[in-house]
Amino acid sequence: MERLIPQHGGYRNLKSFQIAQLIYDVTVRFCDRYIDTRSRTHDQMVQAARSGVQNIAEGSVASGTSRKMELKLTNVARASLEELRLDYEDFLRQRGWELWPADHPALKRFKAKRCSTLDQVRAWVQEELRQAKAHRQAQTNTDNQTRTNTHKQSVQAGDSLCASVPSSVLVANAALSLLNLCSHLLNRQIAAQAAAFEEEGGFTERLYRVRRNRRTTQ
Repeated sequence: MERLIPQHGGYRNLKSFQIAQLIYDVTVRFCDRYIDTRSRTHDQMVQAARSGVQNIAEGSVASGTSRKMELKLTNVARASLEELRLDYEDFLRQRGWELWPADHPALKRFKAKRCSTLDQVRAWVQEELRQAKAHRQAQTNTDNQTRTNTHKQSVQAGDSLCASVPSSVLVANAALSLLNLCSHLLNRQIAAQAAAFEEEGGFTERLYRVRRNRRTTQ
């Protein structure tokens, strides 16, 4: 028998929610460290990250009685995270820093870590900074010409970070990687919700089916 109110609200098990929550934690720390707390950008980035988390949760809970509301709120979460993505991209572009491609070596190492907590992201940043420092120290043991050639080859091959890359660039690119993944998951989630809505209808249709089945059984 079809239930009038199906199981719902299991948002904590959604991968999209888990990643959105990590994005929120990373963004709060990023803004507190690298964005003027008095600026509007600081508040907007934090609120956009929070909106992503909250709307995924609210949509999941609302799905019990309204698939339409679930679909709407999940899309709001997706839009909020897209707004946040643009803020991170603006941060890099306005300061002349590189937006890393998906195959950037440091970004590939970040993805391999599969970070699920803020502390794990911080540990990755520290490791990348240690590697960059070790790379710089190794360069100082060679003559100027060799050092220049080695640096050029290293940058071209992508084996090491440039010496001047600060932690803010690491975090911003890591956050963008997480946003790309979360947006992909939300797109799939929205598509699945839309298909379910088209096939099964909303609460009104389900109420009609449940009442009809009850009368038939009686």
